[in-house]
Amino acid sequence: MCALLVTPTQQDQTRSRDRELTVRPLSEAEYRGFLSRHGRASFLQYPSWGAVKDLWRSERVGWHCPGGEIEGAGLVLYRQFPGTRKYFAYLPEGPVADWADPDIDRWLTPLKNHLKASGAFAVRIGPTPAYRRWDAATAKAGTGPGRQISDVLATEVDPVGAALADRLRTRGWKRCGGEDDGDAQPRHVFRVPLAGRTRDDLWSGLNQEWRRNVRKATKAGVETVVGTAAELPEFYRLLRITEERDGFRLGRSLAYYQQQYEALNAEEPGRMRLYLGVHQGEILAAHTMIVAGSRVWYQTGASADHRREVRPSNALQWRMMCDAHALGADEYDMRGVPSTLDPDERSFGLLRWKLGTGGQVVETLGEWETSMDGYANTALYKAFQAYMARR
Repeated sequence: MCALLVTPTQQDQTRSRDRELTVRPLSEAEYRGFLSRHGRASFLQYPSWGAVKDLWRSERVGWHCPGGEIEGAGLVLYRQFPGTRKYFAYLPEGPVADWADPDIDRWLTPLKNHLKASGAFAVRIGPTPAYRRWDAATAKAGTGPGRQISDVLATEVDPVGAALADRLRTRGWKRCGGEDDGDAQPRHVFRVPLAGRTRDDLWSGLNQEWRRNVRKATKAGVETVVGTAAELPEFYRLLRITEERDGFRLGRSLAYYQQQYEALNAEEPGRMRLYLGVHQGEILAAHTMIVAGSRVWYQTGASADHRREVRPSNALQWRMMCDAHALGADEYDMRGVPSTLDPDERSFGLLRWKLGTGGQVVETLGEWETSMDGYANTALYKAFQAYMARR
């Protein structure tokens, strides 16, 4: 029996070294320059989000090639575990990386090494590739008692997302929030494509009920205007009414929205906008919108209980969608939707409303966690999970 010993050539070794990445902190100028070139980063990865989450310590990091070029970047939020000097590290909807790279370890290993050296015992990431998509017609056709969106054959499966999920699992990363819904960030979101479409295309994409309601609002004299920080208390009052009516609780204070508005707009004027639906001099609806790079998000909506027949929320959404289109955005992201397709479920109403815009239900890859190497970090991570479950 003989053995064949194959050694890497000098060319192979050079190529491997050329692909190596290291992670180090970035200045705000370096970080914002990278995000500007990338254009597709979530607003949760902009430096201003660190100012919004003031109970967390934030750090900007970048992945560097041997030549110094920045290949990726991420905003890391650190939350100290009570009674220790250890931190939980979180990159919401990030980092901004080449997730299609089959050599995922060249991204994850230097990140974990950097975070562990910074005192992190565990990390959560939010890879950005989509997993599956359902167009509005497909999702609507799949509704029924006890039905979930996962019961319906997807219109499109993203091969990058599917492959990345397998790569993360084989490396011991665990998906947060189970397989149906998300945790800190929504697993299922609703997005209206804007790229390559005219305003007339957007209008024809609305279903008949939406077009009728927008016309009804216009005929009733509903005005849609962009407000200021001065109207945030009214927005918050309407939000509490909406939470009570629709049976949910975001758990945010007025101060939170005021801080968010100040931080985002200090970074870039117009990054966060407050849209108001006004009828006969009264604000009946108020929605927030966030603009970053080539993307636009509808974040939070609120409306009054009375005069709902004049449809201020439909008018606001149409105005916001048109403004996003005018800004040159690739898509209008309406954020989270429930995974249920059961019309008898209370939460289905939100999905039904968004389906009327003609967009797509998108199952994101979701958030993934892992502990750092070492028994102490693993034990602390389990204690942290128990702590969070009790909150």
